[in-house]
Amino acid sequence: MYGVVTRNEEEVEGDVFDRGFYEVKDVTGRAAAPLPNAVNMVSCFGDTAAANSDPELVPVDDEGNLATRDQTYFDWAYICPTNEEYRSGLLEIVEDCAAENDDVRLDDVGFPREEYCRCDRCDRLFEESDHDDRMAWRAEVITEFVAEAADRIPGRTYLTLYPDPYPGHLYRRAGLDVEALAEYVDEFVVPLYDVDYGTTYWLETIAKGFQTLLSPLDVPFSIELYAVEVDVDALIHATEVASEYGKDVFFGYDASNATAALRRMNADDRSGVTHRPDDAE
Repeated sequence: MYGVVTRNEEEVEGDVFDRGFYEVKDVTGRAAAPLPNAVNMVSCFGDTAAANSDPELVPVDDEGNLATRDQTYFDWAYICPTNEEYRSGLLEIVEDCAAENDDVRLDDVGFPREEYCRCDRCDRLFEESDHDDRMAWRAEVITEFVAEAADRIPGRTYLTLYPDPYPGHLYRRAGLDVEALAEYVDEFVVPLYDVDYGTTYWLETIAKGFQTLLSPLDVPFSIELYAVEVDVDALIHATEVASEYGKDVFFGYDASNATAALRRMNADDRSGVTHRPDDAE
């Protein structure tokens, strides 16, 4: 099955894609009304606009560095996952999405990196918790949020994973305990983005890593490819590789290019079939 990920309402319709994912809230903070004919997506703790308007929302490390685009390794700003007011707002958005379509996708869930967050609130909550290990406490914070969100989603709960299947990396980097999350998630989505897919050995390596990581949990995962201005032949090859490992393949942010790739694939499949009359006896 193939799907499209888009910010454009009109692109979730049509007969080319089996499923459309529509960004209701993205990492810039841009918001849109959820759609009844799409899996609505919510960027949870990535929100540059909110961070710019209120720096108190932003996670800090033990040196006081804010998790914003001012840091060379962040492409957007983050919000601290322990901020109750912000979390409540996210859960309201999830409820709004679920009211339009039973299925919802949670994006950008987790802490920004393993050194975050050391704000006064996080320090206090950790000290008040039953945990001696800060990583375990962070994982509980994230799992509890996903559980609360999933409780508001009557259909399928999708969760995006950072594309790093190496043992322990998701847990230490973002506070994502995939084994605990599997209780609440129906399908994981792994974005494996490239601007040209000139080679795909790395795509296969990462996809195989996630297959190894997730297969014991009995929760499927799908792969999301970047489609913007990617050569159609290269995108087709990437799709073929991704299809060997992921349950489904989704295409990000260029529906027309993804459509061209799928139509080419369908045409190639049809051209490879030869129909002959039955042999005469």
